Amino acid sequence: MTLNYLEQYRRLLSIAEAGIFYGKDPFDKERYEELQKLSLNLISHLGNEPIEKLENIIDSNEGYPTPKIDVRAFIKKENKILLVEDLTTKEWALPGGYAEVGLTPKENVKKEVLEETGLIVENCELIAVVDTNLRKDIPQMFQYYKLVFYCTVTGGIFKENIETSDVDFFDLDNLPKLSLNRTTKEQLMELSNSTNVYCD
Repeated sequence: MTLNYLEQYRRLLSIAEAGIFYGKDPFDKERYEELQKLSLNLISHLGNEPIEKLENIIDSNEGYPTPKIDVRAFIKKENKILLVEDLTTKEWALPGGYAEVGLTPKENVKKEVLEETGLIVENCELIAVVDTNLRKDIPQMFQYYKLVFYCTVTGGIFKENIETSDVDFFDLDNLPKLSLNRTTKEQLMELSNSTNVYCD
């Protein structure tokens, strides 16, 4: 039930943001701004997130509301998968993060891998597009498209950084505690068995 409400509240918020962006009439824009505030209050109440935090996120977004892009690298060695440990949560995930404006998807994933693991990767090929809106187990305020690339390590070594505290290769049957909003065991299993691009 909570997830259904969240999905509807997010849709309301998206409509409000589109109205604010495209609206010409000042009275309509005022109504859309009120709808935006109401939507944020509902989401805040449902997810126990401070309203100020949600407002800051919305304020940093410009233009028409669209899904956010996240890039991830799938790197294997001897049937083990490379994961990184988040410095703060101590949970593990595929290396990656938000795509940055001005870089291609492949450039973004190479950059993220280098920053989080110290490794240099090449031959990055898209193998999956994951839509987080289809997940019903963990509510997220925004919809993300996760672009997962199969990459080959060509050099580098792990270096301490501000994002990750460790990096290692893991068997599917011996995974550490995962950051489930970033990477799930089901996704890793699907990626391990995939030979072609798949969408979810």
